[in-house]
Amino acid sequence: MARAQQAVDPGTGTGSVPERLLGAATRLFAERGYEGTSVQEVVVAAGVTKGAMYHYFGSKDDLLYEVYARVLRMQTEHLVRIAGREAPVAERVHAAAADVIVTSIANLDDTVIFFRSMHQLSEEKQRAVRAERRGYHEVFRDMVAQGQSEGVFRDDVSADLVVNYFFGSVHHLSTWYHPGGPLTGEDVGRHFADLLVAGLRPAS
Repeated sequence: MARAQQAVDPGTGTGSVPERLLGAATRLFAERGYEGTSVQEVVVAAGVTKGAMYHYFGSKDDLLYEVYARVLRMQTEHLVRIAGREAPVAERVHAAAADVIVTSIANLDDTVIFFRSMHQLSEEKQRAVRAERRGYHEVFRDMVAQGQSEGVFRDDVSADLVVNYFFGSVHHLSTWYHPGGPLTGEDVGRHFADLLVAGLRPAS
């Protein structure tokens, strides 16, 4: 697995056919919007045929789904690995919180494109995405709940509310974060994780 701060392979004309298609789709969806991009434009930009595309993706709908799903899968793999470490729970929660910020910023275009156009997916795919995201949140929540049961974290606020509070902030990153600004993704990840863990500590 690539290091947490690395983005999902954007596909820039090299790599496998699926990577090239997803890279081309991401760029075109960002520039022209999902509705304003045709399958023909995607395959031309990727340098493949329509037959090659339909071998891997059944429709433009599938491309949009995969733009976000590949990021979510990568983040879930990171989270499961972090949650399984032999380390104090506060350390694991801090690492997980920082990781989701860093990887979200590294793949900001993919996330923005997806949420801007998610309503155009089929109901089945929308349900699939929500289920996958819920699975991620449940792993994170379980770590918070473990910290509460061990007395490391305050227990006057439910673990579910903690997760909703934190990920509400994560999902708004694209509204204010600008690459090239004074803060790197690692800076933001560290600050968010510090704030989360500090807020979870019991009052002295």
